Amino acid sequence: MAATETQQFTIARRATAEAIGTALLLAAVVGSGIMGERLAGGNVAVALLANTIATGAALVALIAAFGPISGAHFNPAVTLAAASEGGMAWLEVPVYIAAQVLGAFLGVAAAHVMFETPTFFASQHARSGMPQAFSEFVATFGLLAVIWGCVRFRPSMVPFAVGAYITAAYWFTASTSFANPAVTLARSATDTFAGIRPADAPAFIVAQLMGAAAATALFRWLTPRSA
Repeated sequence: MAATETQQFTIARRATAEAIGTALLLAAVVGSGIMGERLAGGNVAVALLANTIATGAALVALIAAFGPISGAHFNPAVTLAAASEGGMAWLEVPVYIAAQVLGAFLGVAAAHVMFETPTFFASQHARSGMPQAFSEFVATFGLLAVIWGCVRFRPSMVPFAVGAYITAAYWFTASTSFANPAVTLARSATDTFAGIRPADAPAFIVAQLMGAAAATALFRWLTPRSA
């Protein structure tokens, strides 16, 4: 989404779109994880499949709905990458990130209320070690590569490409592809199928930011602005 297309909306409207979109995304991630685990009868593969399908489908719908308003980042890594490419003003970056993080926690709370669990409770789901962190680097690198490739050449495909990529990355990364610092923080506050221990979140976030930066640098070289 070009900066000129979203800037017709005030920063308040764009930040609200980011908050609501991120909240609905986290409600889908956490809620489908709870539902899948409850209905799968102990079959983790079936629970993960349910979680995957719901998340991918939600991403397509949410990006299509909120993209024309805010660009539908729903992800601090995407926002930082967009600002580095001139897609938005750096002064707006803190507002977007604050909205995304707030929305992410609201989405977790909404899922917990729907499934009658405590509003917030720290996760005990261990996701530690270099393989997990490297998985997040790969997941976020791939996500930004998909975004930049589509934005440059097939912008109408962004919702479908992002949804498809995250659906696949749930299965080919050891970490199940968080690929989003706001999502990582919020998922540390849910001790459900989608959770991550708070102690494991910092390594995920560092790897995600590195992956986003690497993909952005690559596409800056692959597709220079003069092209």
